[in-house]
Amino acid sequence: MKITIITVCYNRESTIRDAIESVLAQDYDDIEYIIIDGLSKDKTMDIVNEYRGRVTHIISEMDRGMYEAINKGIRMATGDYIGLVHSDDMLISPHTISHIAQRLTETGADLLYADGIYVDRNDLNKVKRVWRGGNFTRRKLSFGWLPLHTTVYMRKDIILKCGLYDERYEISADTKFLIKCLCHKDIHITYLPETVIRMRMGGLSTTWAHISHVWAEDILLYRQFGFKHPYILKFLKMAWKIPQYISALFY
Repeated sequence: MKITIITVCYNRESTIRDAIESVLAQDYDDIEYIIIDGLSKDKTMDIVNEYRGRVTHIISEMDRGMYEAINKGIRMATGDYIGLVHSDDMLISPHTISHIAQRLTETGADLLYADGIYVDRNDLNKVKRVWRGGNFTRRKLSFGWLPLHTTVYMRKDIILKCGLYDERYEISADTKFLIKCLCHKDIHITYLPETVIRMRMGGLSTTWAHISHVWAEDILLYRQFGFKHPYILKFLKMAWKIPQYISALFY
């Protein structure tokens, strides 16, 4: 089973090395690693080029944003399953992909999701949120629940069947992507009760400057999917974060 991991980046000289090292440290043999850079203006590509002999594909060119870059990576991918490691994030251990592959082999699932943690940007040992996915039921979607995007590993043929990321959304394309995949009744979904990713706080959708934009995009896509009471659903989506912050106090 080949697993493709995609990292997209733009001006991430301070964090990109951690992301790359976490992927290259994996003990799973059959990994295709793709890095898509948006023509960074800092030293990101200087760092990426240090690993050129160990990364399967590297592209650095102008794009219209993160989701166009992810779609480029998906189209290039030759793996059976595809997952993401963003440039601010790190796989939690060298055994992570091996454990994911084992679970996929055991279950034959089309889509796997797992647990993750958010950490302080300046202190990677300081846990700020603990995201535990829990077992899947489609009813949870009606209460604003979604798995953590960067814990999702999905068959490429199923991704193409469901459709790529909608590049018209600046921030919420991942929400739309997950909803349309999880609502598909023919997809076999499994949950791995294991932390697989460490994410730095302060991503695009977690900064206060973008909150109103996130709300507008989420409300729009809830309406597109025909969910009743989209504003209530958005409040419920936010409410799932409360136990995550509480759990971090005892992590």
